[in-house]
Amino acid sequence: MENTKVTMTIKEIKRVEVMALIDTGKITGSQAAKMMGISLRQTRRIIKRYREGGAANLAHGNRGKASPNKLDPTLVSAIKQLLKEKYADYNTLHLTEILEERHALRVSASSLTRIRRKIGYPTPRQKRRKKYYARRERKPMRGEMLQADGSIHDWLEGRGPKLTLIAITDDATNKVYATFREQEDAAGYLEVLQEICLTEGIPQSVYMDKRLSSRKKASLAEQLAGKEPKSQFERVLGELGIELILAHSPQAKGRIERLFETLQDRLVKALREANTNSMEKANGVLKRFLHKYNQQFMVKAEQDGFAFVPWGEPRDTYNLFAFKYTRTVKNDNTISFDNHLLQLPPGRDRCSFSKAKVVLFQHLDGGLTVHYKDVQIARFEHKLGVPLKIGKFTPAYDYSHKEVQTKRDAQIGINQQKSISNYSPGKDHPWKQNYGHRLNGTLIHQKEMVESR
Repeated sequence: MENTKVTMTIKEIKRVEVMALIDTGKITGSQAAKMMGISLRQTRRIIKRYREGGAANLAHGNRGKASPNKLDPTLVSAIKQLLKEKYADYNTLHLTEILEERHALRVSASSLTRIRRKIGYPTPRQKRRKKYYARRERKPMRGEMLQADGSIHDWLEGRGPKLTLIAITDDATNKVYATFREQEDAAGYLEVLQEICLTEGIPQSVYMDKRLSSRKKASLAEQLAGKEPKSQFERVLGELGIELILAHSPQAKGRIERLFETLQDRLVKALREANTNSMEKANGVLKRFLHKYNQQFMVKAEQDGFAFVPWGEPRDTYNLFAFKYTRTVKNDNTISFDNHLLQLPPGRDRCSFSKAKVVLFQHLDGGLTVHYKDVQIARFEHKLGVPLKIGKFTPAYDYSHKEVQTKRDAQIGINQQKSISNYSPGKDHPWKQNYGHRLNGTLIHQKEMVESR
């Protein structure tokens, strides 16, 4: 018997291995169907083919055969000859018409394109009409629109970690607000936005890419309520009344893109001169750099005044610029967050929060607070010196499952000790009164029992 080579795909090789398991009796047909992701009926057909012709019989039947739609070699040869002799500079669509009219050679435009490429006669380049782009004028007033983006770059030139510069610039004046972060995250954008709101006011809109917009599908509750899912950053903008404008390309927010080109030249040198090697030092250099940079490169707005809404009325900025997560309290009064269990203490008006819906706030300083019906019921401090990473939480007290159980057992022991009392009732206490016993359903008191005797 001659040895023949059969080319098989990974899918077919997997099927051969499954068939081997079937032959040895290690799996059943239903298990094989589940492993291959096909129906039991189709699995039985494959088993039959395998037993009739072996592994080679599982390869696709058309493998190695010429396609029935393949062009006739004589037709291809005739077209190649005509291309070389007459029609080298004809465009593809025109040439298909010429070949059919003059030479009775019918061929599609795509097939003719492949033939031309093989012999080195590509279609003559056509001059396409350029798309018209209009320059977008600046917003006429400060605060009408801010452009936001992040730039991942080796800002410290190998002296420290690779950082991300998160920057927000005013579209009307070019004023820049920025901070360094370990990565581009929503916490960095909120940090810069908080600075703008507290120093300038609330802007009208923010123009940025789609990176921080929600990509989740609406839950059933959101669908019933007619609401669209929002990311944490979108939620904060909505609470502040700021319009979010999403850019569909980097060129759409070209001003901040060009800003990063300038900063990657000037700011890198400022960090180098200060011998900066950490994120904390880099933010210190950045603050001094932006003060001088804004004085030099800010432009005057077209209109006087500003569109920032003054931050006049008292606002709870600590809870406003935070990330909120809804949690359901477990029976042992704990909630989970980032693989940690957080033990909730008993409240003043409510001893247990079991099965209650609470809102967990993760603040920009890394601390956590838990709120029930807009009332704070618990607080967990963040470790000092550890930067906030959204999605990564390192509490000052690591409430792991084991520690929660230990604390729960200790609390039970305290409660049991409180329930044990040294109080001893007197002789006239109801517990020590002898009220007699029942005889045939009638209560016989102690006094009556003595008289009867």
